[in-house]
Amino acid sequence: MKDAQRGQSPFLVRYEDAAGEHEVLAKAVIDASGTMDTPNPGGASGIPARGEIALREHIFYGMPDVLGRDRTRYEGKRVLVIGSGHSAFNVLADLAKLADQIPGMQIHWALRRSSVARVLGGGENDQLKERGKLGLTIADLVRRGILSVATDFHLDKLERLPGGIVASSGATSLDAVDEIVVATGFRPDATLLSELRIALDHGTQAPAALAPLIDPNVHSCGSVRPHGAEELKHPDADVYIVGMKSYGRAPTFLLLTGYEQVRSVAAAIAGDWEAARRVELTLPETGVCITQFSDEDAEQSTPTSCCESAPAITTRSPSCCGGPAPAGTDACCVKDAQAKEAGKSGCGCKDAAPAVPATPSCCA
Repeated sequence: MKDAQRGQSPFLVRYEDAAGEHEVLAKAVIDASGTMDTPNPGGASGIPARGEIALREHIFYGMPDVLGRDRTRYEGKRVLVIGSGHSAFNVLADLAKLADQIPGMQIHWALRRSSVARVLGGGENDQLKERGKLGLTIADLVRRGILSVATDFHLDKLERLPGGIVASSGATSLDAVDEIVVATGFRPDATLLSELRIALDHGTQAPAALAPLIDPNVHSCGSVRPHGAEELKHPDADVYIVGMKSYGRAPTFLLLTGYEQVRSVAAAIAGDWEAARRVELTLPETGVCITQFSDEDAEQSTPTSCCESAPAITTRSPSCCGGPAPAGTDACCVKDAQAKEAGKSGCGCKDAAPAVPATPSCCA
């Protein structure tokens, strides 16, 4: 609580190993502890759904090793995966591989988004090629009916019935399953820094200066301006949160961003603020130009019942993005601003590519 000489006092770091407890004094603290140990619950409200805690022995949070250590847990089972990010994609892809080897499996996918197309990414337009291929893999599994998809699903109850575990969203209940994988993201645990003065945004739980750059409610073009120590600093000098944990609950972190953060923070701690503020990173284009959550409310909900029309799966124009548009310009992204400055109508990223209809997951 004391202010006197706070800025001149070293940090006390306590750690424990096989020999017991130890303490060291430090000039700076960099928290790169990540968020993998604090996954979000399955409940759409941000807290566990009714019945979720009681059924935890049948729920895996994060990414299970479906094809390795956890294989027997899912062989021949009916599995529900909840989530719409790349963690969920990887789990779904592994479950599909397992289903090719083991008969009788059923794979269900529930996501809160109202459209599958909004989460599949840029496909071949994604400069992160493996991420693009992953989205194409999931799109193919949906088209072939390998995945039973429930969109606009906001889990509020899990219940064990004679036929298995039933997940519900309001009046909508999914088919019974044996196991559930919750891949709904992570949140930071700031307990490690509880004695320090840090400034976190209330919504994203990211450093206050970084939060506006990564907030998924307003952020567009699938990329974030490169940033470093200036955006990561806190009221207590020489305290930094880097890596995935720096993004709080935002889902847009890239490893390349983390590398740049660490480079900048190391320069700042060394006293070289010119190097700390210098941008030494060019983020790849994603091939997807819109990531905001707010405009989904205007979209028509995707039918989930048998034999109704399945969603169209679209990709965005490869000319999209290059990063957010410069401030004060009437443009959606950097390339759009450059095109308009050259006298053109724009970069064309608002025009979607032709839709590829998805085959319904049931019926002939």
